[in-house]
Amino acid sequence: MIRRSVFLFAFISAAFCAPPPQASPTPEASATPSPSPAPLSTRQVINNLKDAEVEAAIKFLRENFLDPDKTDDKALQRATLEGLLQRLSPGASVVSNPEKKIPNEGSPFLAEILDSHIAYLRLGSLTRDGLTQFDAALTGFAQKKIDAVILDLRGMPEGGDFEIAADFARRFCPKGKLLFSIQKPSAKQERIFTSNQDPVFNGVMVVLTDADTSGPAEALAGALRLNAAAMILGADTTGEAVEFAESPLGGGAVLRVAIAQVILPETGAIFPEGVKPDVTISLPREVQSEIFRQSKEKGVSQFVFEPERLRMNEASLVANLNPEIDTARTAQRDRGKAPPLRDTVLQRAVDLVTAITFYRARK
Repeated sequence: MIRRSVFLFAFISAAFCAPPPQASPTPEASATPSPSPAPLSTRQVINNLKDAEVEAAIKFLRENFLDPDKTDDKALQRATLEGLLQRLSPGASVVSNPEKKIPNEGSPFLAEILDSHIAYLRLGSLTRDGLTQFDAALTGFAQKKIDAVILDLRGMPEGGDFEIAADFARRFCPKGKLLFSIQKPSAKQERIFTSNQDPVFNGVMVVLTDADTSGPAEALAGALRLNAAAMILGADTTGEAVEFAESPLGGGAVLRVAIAQVILPETGAIFPEGVKPDVTISLPREVQSEIFRQSKEKGVSQFVFEPERLRMNEASLVANLNPEIDTARTAQRDRGKAPPLRDTVLQRAVDLVTAITFYRARK
């Protein structure tokens, strides 16, 4: 009887004290609110205006801005030139005192064999002297078991010759292939660059680019991807694969304007977006510069491969030594020091080449 009363009390308590059932949310309440659209940039807003709205905006500025001297005809002309340069960049720019500018000579030409089968070639700059060194290196590599080439176009200086860029490409592209053309719309002219020789190398190829890869180097990278199955690894290039004309300005300045552009046979113009890599990866500019500087004398291998870790073996036991303890002590002593420089872009390229050659060997 007592058990029955207790059970009845519990049942009544649950019935009357339980929280009321929650109402099912309406579809409107359960739906995730859509994110607000990103605000438009000033250029996007202006591009969306009608011609009459642009004229009305300029008129409003001139009539109402607190300093009328900054909106008169003279100021408007200067603002027009400044705005055009910003919109047309990198196809137009003003260069101050160009004769006093220290030219960027790039890094010296460097050729090295990595992992006993990968030819690493850093061009430094696209010149006739560089092409001679390049050919000598390729001749030396032909006598070794080289099955891959990593062509480093990072840090390439401004300027150069598109004909020389085509000569570099001809070393790798099949005879008769269209490499690229240069079109000058104002004169309806087109110069065509084709490969006129058999390639000297037909293996795996990776091209390295960065945000300084410019002009003819961009044309070379694009031509190798299309005609030599090269994979591009690195960062977007500058998008300055153009030819410039210059007009002197006051104070020693020069107005540079793009008058012709490089056209790739399948993908079109490189200007202004640049060459997009297949794999995106980059180094901080100061780290890359220091690696390039040190590699002039020491080579690049030390910045690619990790030193092999010493382990306990029979010889160590006989000599009563423990290299693993010594390694740990060295790490403890060096704790807090700056880590060793590593060219992570080149490391990724070597890993990529290794994977491709391993896969091809298994087929």
